[in-house]
Amino acid sequence: MQNKRKIAVLIINRANYGRLKPVLRAIQEHPDLELQLIVGSSMLLYRFGNDIDYIERDGFKISAKFNMIIEGGTPTTMAQSAGLGLMNLPTILEQLNPDIFLVNADRFEILPAAIAAAYMNITLAHTLGGEITGTIDESVRHAVTKLAHIHFAAHKPAAERIASMGEDPNNIFIVGNPSLDIAKTISEKINIEKFIDISRGTGSPIDFSKPYILCYQHPVTTEYQDAYKQIITTLEALRNINIQTIMLWPNPDAGTDMLSKGIRVFREKNPESLIHFYRSFANEDYLSLIKNASCIVGNSSSAIMEGGFFGTPAVNIGTRQQGREKCINVVNTGYSREEIENAIKGQLAYGKYNPDYFFGDGQSAKRIAEILANHNVQIQKQFNKEKGFHLIKNYIN
Repeated sequence: MQNKRKIAVLIINRANYGRLKPVLRAIQEHPDLELQLIVGSSMLLYRFGNDIDYIERDGFKISAKFNMIIEGGTPTTMAQSAGLGLMNLPTILEQLNPDIFLVNADRFEILPAAIAAAYMNITLAHTLGGEITGTIDESVRHAVTKLAHIHFAAHKPAAERIASMGEDPNNIFIVGNPSLDIAKTISEKINIEKFIDISRGTGSPIDFSKPYILCYQHPVTTEYQDAYKQIITTLEALRNINIQTIMLWPNPDAGTDMLSKGIRVFREKNPESLIHFYRSFANEDYLSLIKNASCIVGNSSSAIMEGGFFGTPAVNIGTRQQGREKCINVVNTGYSREEIENAIKGQLAYGKYNPDYFFGDGQSAKRIAEILANHNVQIQKQFNKEKGFHLIKNYIN
């Protein structure tokens, strides 16, 4: 009897879990694979929603937990956090001894994970490589691509960029964004009783029978000193629009403390505003909020990828997603309050867009699991001088 391949998967925040949850399920259900789940970083912290509870509620067995976030919200503490991750992850990987280690996208936490795998001769698989954005995520993503052996791209341009970086096209697979597997199942209406029961938050109550805006804005690490000013500008624009708004807490990147301070200061000075603040949501609830929102505002990739899949109007603020391919639902703005207000008004007036399937078709997870079960690579990497785009396997179109 053939031994199952052990697939370790790193989960470090709510968005990361949402993107990989369908893959976790597909690995768990595949007869030739064994799932090893490593959970850490902000998933373990109350201030970011203690999102490990969602993993346990979903019935996944957690193989290892690790801490790596150093408080402070500065570039220095961000670098120190990455170093702490590199201190902790090798011991976990040594104990689990996976055949393949799967990481997602471009969060700073995955770089130490990729470094650990590289030095320990563990095959590294990477989802959502080849994208283009702003902030430190741009550098992290491409660095991880050069350490990875198996590449799961969301679309053709991303796959071709991976190949252009000298990666073997035989190891590049166009499979789509796996979170769209869940998005495909989201109903037209929010289950209000369930939603209210698990998502408390603070601020003006939300009436889901009426239009609402969903806002999710993170600090930009290369502009971290401006985080306070940027979030105040966004919140003032939302206040002036005067439509009930759901706002989520930011991620732990450099600038998070100043951005969080801006939210608190605004909340205290504007108690009558129609903004309700939440720390986190279960992934299905978050996708339901995206699908049913009148407009998404902020700088999260979910407004582009998942929002585009649903055709939900989105206003993308600033440079965090700079250079990323955009779906038809997205309008870009700078940081001025007037520009943001006008963009929101325009999107609200336009209404729903047609769904855009550029980032996937909602069938990614099983493709990824099948490739993880059957694809073989050399642990020693070599720079591939021939681009060979025609050798990239496209599972979407």
